[in-house]
Amino acid sequence: MTEFHGGDLADASARFGEPANGWVDLSTGINPWPWPVEGDRLADLHRLPERGDLDRLRAAAASAYGINDPARIVVAPGTQALIQWLPRLRSPEKVSVLAPTYGEHAPAWRLAGHKIAEILSLPEAEDQSVVVLTRPNNPDGAVCAETDLRNLAAELHRKEGWLVIDEAFADLDPRPSVAADLDLGTIALRSFGKFYGLPGLRLGFAIADADTAQKLSEALGPWPVSTLAARVGAAALSDSDWQTDTRKRLVAAGQRLDDMIVGAGMGIVGGTDLFRLAQSELAAEIFDHLGDYGIYARRFPENDRWLRFGLPGPEQHWDRLAAALPS
Repeated sequence: MTEFHGGDLADASARFGEPANGWVDLSTGINPWPWPVEGDRLADLHRLPERGDLDRLRAAAASAYGINDPARIVVAPGTQALIQWLPRLRSPEKVSVLAPTYGEHAPAWRLAGHKIAEILSLPEAEDQSVVVLTRPNNPDGAVCAETDLRNLAAELHRKEGWLVIDEAFADLDPRPSVAADLDLGTIALRSFGKFYGLPGLRLGFAIADADTAQKLSEALGPWPVSTLAARVGAAALSDSDWQTDTRKRLVAAGQRLDDMIVGAGMGIVGGTDLFRLAQSELAAEIFDHLGDYGIYARRFPENDRWLRFGLPGPEQHWDRLAAALPS
């Protein structure tokens, strides 16, 4: 079993059995109220994406992320594909990954032959050619200061290095991507599926300087995503009213989740408006107890006191969580 990801309900069923009322999956940080995909989209599956589809998608992403040049946008079938490809664009060298964080970054660079150092603070990244971090961080929601990132980006650029910033949860903040104003050599990754609640669409983006973006786009090929993904993505990224309403809804839901976590005797380490990281000496017991009630939370191998909770969606899921949590 991989410990890197949530959402593996087959593993949950193997461990706890199949719940009579189905799973309440809180193991991911995915919006339970997705952008509404309306109408008959079957026709989109009968066509290859046209250049215009991808151009409109890049333009919508550039506008949503505060990027003035759509040529800086790389379209990909999810940010995981970008995480796998980026290490292959550089010769093996020293790479620092700010930890703890999303568990696929270090393995991807290691697999491509790079020497990995998992660091706990940015000052530890001296003498590295590439620094990888997540902002806001997964799982604790920590946010590196822009001043620190600006200084680090400039230092790495001087030695032709990269600062890679995973902004998978940054759509929760309407401000532009941090990559909008940073130096050359900064690459930001933006997930589509989390905030828009459509992870099965497999859509993500990189934001880079135009030369790096072209190299990465060429590596991904002429049809990096489906016609359906391109058209749904462009529409959702342009729907500012839905985005504003959703951010407000997620803030309120996060506050409600806080109350439930604290009421169950756990502390809150941090998080984002799509998940909360809780802490308890009884985390393992609580995880198993919830699993017996058909509620799947997220554990972490690096810290056995942590549990991460995504947001319940339907009201009955909130009720089931409230009933299952210790009082």
